[in-house]
Amino acid sequence: RAQRAKSRSSHIRHANIIGPVALRCDSLKSSSTMASLTFTEELRDAAGEQWERVVGHKFTVELAKGDIDPSVLKKYLIQDHRFLDAFVVLLASTIANARTLKDRIPGCQFLALITGKENTYFERSFEALGVGGETEREKVPDEAVTSKFVNHMREVASSGTLGEKLCVLVVAEWSYLTWGEKVLSFTNRDVSFTTWEWVDLHSGEYFSGVVAYLRGLLDEEGTLIDEEGRKKCK
Repeated sequence: RAQRAKSRSSHIRHANIIGPVALRCDSLKSSSTMASLTFTEELRDAAGEQWERVVGHKFTVELAKGDIDPSVLKKYLIQDHRFLDAFVVLLASTIANARTLKDRIPGCQFLALITGKENTYFERSFEALGVGGETEREKVPDEAVTSKFVNHMREVASSGTLGEKLCVLVVAEWSYLTWGEKVLSFTNRDVSFTTWEWVDLHSGEYFSGVVAYLRGLLDEEGTLIDEEGRKKCK
């Protein structure tokens, strides 16, 4: 009995030691995982299910396959085109507030693409889809989400910190890249350019580089700003 009691006491002592140590190890493991994430990865993970709904929406699959309802594509392009001006203002503001010339140059190059090739896609697509001219398009009211996003981009461009500006840009472009890369392998190119060209604009080496550039700036900004600044980015 004495031997059993001694053994039981030893087990209890070990449990009292091992239990807290195990909990501490779990805590360190969790902290280590968080520490291994970049700031942009932390922000993406914080978005959770919302991020997955965006990058996995059935619209992107139907667009890539080329069997999307033309009326749905018309509505989407009209609304998406209305982001363009506010997006240009936000990107230009981000470039102006970037910390160095080296940080500004890739942004300037991307700005040229946005106001050139991408805008041309819209104009050609509107014509191909039988959408009226600008006067006719203006008769289509903004969706609630369009108004909110446009207003948010303009507000951040006007009064947001560099981190906040970058955050909005990264959310927009990284989500586009994510769904673009997901559907690229089965994109149908035997249909109208209005579908597959939109996929091409948001995938591939150049656009991946743009997103890496924006994420890199925001990751660096995350190391320079205080905790309050990081919270604002969320």
